[in-house]
Amino acid sequence: MARIYVAGHRGMVGGAILRRLLAEGRHELITRTHAELDLTDQAAVREFMQVERPDAVILAAAKVGGIHANNTYPADFIYDNLLIEANVIGQAHAAGVQKLLFLGSSCIYPREAPQPMAENALLTGTLESTNEPYAIAKIAGIKLCESFARQFGRDYRSVMPTNLYGPGDNFHPENSHVLPALIRRFHEAARDGKNEVVIWGTGTPRREFLHVDDMAEASLFVMDLDRTAYEANTRPMLSHINVGTGEDISIADLASMVAEVTGFGGNIAFDATKPDGTPRKLMDVTRLASMGWRARTPLRGGLEQTYDWFKHEQGEIRQ
Repeated sequence: MARIYVAGHRGMVGGAILRRLLAEGRHELITRTHAELDLTDQAAVREFMQVERPDAVILAAAKVGGIHANNTYPADFIYDNLLIEANVIGQAHAAGVQKLLFLGSSCIYPREAPQPMAENALLTGTLESTNEPYAIAKIAGIKLCESFARQFGRDYRSVMPTNLYGPGDNFHPENSHVLPALIRRFHEAARDGKNEVVIWGTGTPRREFLHVDDMAEASLFVMDLDRTAYEANTRPMLSHINVGTGEDISIADLASMVAEVTGFGGNIAFDATKPDGTPRKLMDVTRLASMGWRARTPLRGGLEQTYDWFKHEQGEIRQ
């Protein structure tokens, strides 16, 4: 039975991975809350790794947020994420951990990357300015994994998810990503009887959305791949793997879908004075599909499930 440390198990992605590992029941799982272990504290992470000596690490911990949060706290996003990655990956290596999976983000790709975005688009152009600090940190995480693999022979892998959603998401009115922000806004508008919801931007950008349970499944699929099979589909300095659905939707159409799911029947307006962000973000998932994995959760069904979870968390659904 392998001992696996899941960093960030209280986050949306880490929580989904933990649930899946618990359901499998074939590993000894190690977790720590932020209060128990501050991943930005190198000495604390070193002591933890030296004492626990996990067989494998899943690094799902990160400081995350939407456009507003990234614009407001750029120093926090680059500094905290760089520290988390350097400490966890570096101290895992120092403790002799041979296997590690790092979770990145689709924002690592250039703003004007050809669509869909293939893994080889990395570092080929200018990043989207609204989340460049976060993206730089995530790129550094990929390169840390690749560099420890090259220099020390570690089996450190990286997966790059598209936009994720589902149970455990952050529905904060200002610091959340686009989909949970829309769910909350339309829910409150329907509840309060409002006749209009205003959305940031023009509504024309296109985004891809992957249910977090699918991401958890894909993460463990990649982690469990035979090393020969993994390396046959990657390169030493281009080793990350995209995870997505391969399908996208405009923000305007997404807003309409969320309005239907939440029961909002009023007008949807767009504030073009607010930033759109990247025009399109669609992952090329050919590499992962060739290895044998594809997403399974349709967007509408995933939205309905996520909305039910949100209402339950708000105390509006009783079990």
